[in-house]
Amino acid sequence: MILSYKAATPLGNKTLSELGDCTRRCGDMPGFAKAITAILGAMRGEDEQEFNITRTVLSDPVLTQKVLRLANSGMYSAFGQRVNTVSKAVLVLGTEAIGHLALGLKLIEELAASSTDTSIAHIEMEKAVLAGIVARQIAYTADSRHGEEAVVCAMLHTLGRMMLTFYMPDRWHALERLAQQTQRTVEDAAPELLGLSLEEIGHAAALHWGLPQALLNGMRTLAPAEPGAEIPPADWVAGLSTLAARCAEFLWHDDPGAAEKVQHLTDSYAAMLGVDAPALVHAIEQAKAIAVNDLTIAPLSRPAERRAKALAKTRQRAAGNKILLSGLADMRDLLDSASPGQMVQIALETIYQGLEFSRAVAFVRNRKDNQYAAKICFGEGTPELLPAMVFSDRYEANVFHAALTSDRVIFIENARDAKFAAKLPQWWRGSLAEARSFVILPLSANGQPAGFLYGDWDDSFPPISLSQNEFSLLNDMRAMVVRAVERRHGVVA
Repeated sequence: MILSYKAATPLGNKTLSELGDCTRRCGDMPGFAKAITAILGAMRGEDEQEFNITRTVLSDPVLTQKVLRLANSGMYSAFGQRVNTVSKAVLVLGTEAIGHLALGLKLIEELAASSTDTSIAHIEMEKAVLAGIVARQIAYTADSRHGEEAVVCAMLHTLGRMMLTFYMPDRWHALERLAQQTQRTVEDAAPELLGLSLEEIGHAAALHWGLPQALLNGMRTLAPAEPGAEIPPADWVAGLSTLAARCAEFLWHDDPGAAEKVQHLTDSYAAMLGVDAPALVHAIEQAKAIAVNDLTIAPLSRPAERRAKALAKTRQRAAGNKILLSGLADMRDLLDSASPGQMVQIALETIYQGLEFSRAVAFVRNRKDNQYAAKICFGEGTPELLPAMVFSDRYEANVFHAALTSDRVIFIENARDAKFAAKLPQWWRGSLAEARSFVILPLSANGQPAGFLYGDWDDSFPPISLSQNEFSLLNDMRAMVVRAVERRHGVVA
């Protein structure tokens, strides 16, 4: 609860209490709270850390594209060939960078989806997005691995403003009036009206959501350091987030005088960030160009000129084949270094995206327990089904054991055909029966079944048929996973 943060004045505690009441009435941004739990859980994971963050990313198409864009950016190009799958992006970027990227995006998404006052809350959200864009471009210029952390902190830097405009718009309007009457900024007037600063409100919200201490430190407003002073990483992040948030305030309005104000800021913070002022100005100009396409109501983005542009949501099957080819390329790149589990993960992600499965699941054979069990999955509602997707490795006359012994891709076009019902095992009927069509990719190593990949389509898809080219690509993918397994056991030279 926001009340767990104690302000220095009774008026401040009253404001937090009222804000706490508002958040409870409005649901306390449940989507964002849930996303934070998932993302932080994935970042803190151990054995399945890489997969958990991959699954979290793939649950959001927008985040998926942003992660892939970051992994293929100039900052990470030294790692090798193009990154086509989120699984490989996790290996390149690391879970922390992706987690910070996800946190920032989810915050803006949730506020945008739930806002009750678009005219003011949306403005503050777009400024936060713009601050994040500025921070990322500067981080690229500085070649800093603290970049994604700084991006999140830059967006959270004005969290207090977002909270107030989102939950208490009347109080925000009163604050604006007081600031105008006394010729002060809203930040300077806030303690008089609210009993605490806007930064303290943001800090209280961040504590309530359980954000890591590193992000709390990076949200601080920090004045430029003295020339020659040693800058700890935490202060570098806070300095960049402060600069980015202030730049966003100037740039969002597309004010003719913004360039002069930005120049003054860059001159002040250049030494602290380790980037000379002209390079900072260039990075901010690049951020402006990017923001034109990412913002929707900012004067900077000229929204009236962009409303005609729409993104096509339905991919052509040819694009799906390209995804399979790209995933295979990632697997070839990593064959000598990736573990069998990582190869399975990339293969599963690739077929999930490339064939647009409703659900995709990787099953692994446990010889000690004499059973197959689902270990990795993609698709809405699928994680909850994992405990039910377990069955004995003793041969039974059903389609799955048949696939494992035949060692070839199996495609079932109509799983609801009455004549086919006897070939479907009870565990499938209790967990995956919504499927109309499905594919099985058996994985055998040294002549013994080791597991299989499964993907299905439900009724939301038109009737499915796989081309010969797609069968060929799936078989190539199987072969790559098997090679990784055999290489791990010293079978392949």
